Amino acid sequence: MIDPGLRGRVALVTGANQGIGAAAARALAAEGAHVFLTYLRVDRAGHGDPALPRAYDEVRARSAAAVVEAICQAGGRADAWEADLADPAVVPELFNRAEAAFGPVEILVNNASFWHGDTFVPDRAERFGWRLMPVSAETCDRHFAVNSRAPALLIAEFARRHAARGAQWGRIVSLTTGGAPGFPGEVSYGASKNAVESYTMAAAAELGPLGVTANVLSPPPTDTGWISAQVAAELAQATPPYRIAKPEEVAEAIVFLASHQARCINGQRIVMH
Repeated sequence: MIDPGLRGRVALVTGANQGIGAAAARALAAEGAHVFLTYLRVDRAGHGDPALPRAYDEVRARSAAAVVEAICQAGGRADAWEADLADPAVVPELFNRAEAAFGPVEILVNNASFWHGDTFVPDRAERFGWRLMPVSAETCDRHFAVNSRAPALLIAEFARRHAARGAQWGRIVSLTTGGAPGFPGEVSYGASKNAVESYTMAAAAELGPLGVTANVLSPPPTDTGWISAQVAAELAQATPPYRIAKPEEVAEAIVFLASHQARCINGQRIVMH
């Protein structure tokens, strides 16, 4: 077994109450990292999109308590705080809480995201059966607040504290999407993910001399509960067909990018298939 060198490292994982974030938290903890999770419950009971599986709304409405408990029962260390990353004041407090629990944050995983399908096409009602909204100031602002501005502020806070303590080791992994350059039917989501790619690549160039690597990871469609039978059928008919990943498979790639073995990988956009 190759030692990834993560024992005792402190990781901050956003959007970690379910899906990829929860899997990443568990995987990092399994390698000995102390993991601080942040999340925001989305309770859409009675207001969700009927095209999305009911189970998806259920898991997104859960706290991160079960993830923290599972990590601790396995002998790891984890703590969590629920906060809305759309609020800029949350960012420094998030680092304060992580430091109080475990010490300075050395690994930042930008996983949290906001999503709602929107479109430029007038009167277009749906994609994959999902309800679509027209592009508006509201759809733009909400996507960019969580998916772009929050990661930028998290990276900036990470860098400030890293430099202030004279640290020489750090990892930033930002999750993105294959539709970032242009995402019909999910216009604001794709654009906001393209922005976080740019922020992360800039961080790779600017923070590299400080011993920090920053990379973008683009998973394939990942079954975090949102993939309905209709979506799965359409993905299978694509050319080439999409492979649907499990959150644990994406988490393995996150652990690798945080590892000692990835020390020479910086400023890369890694696309999983």
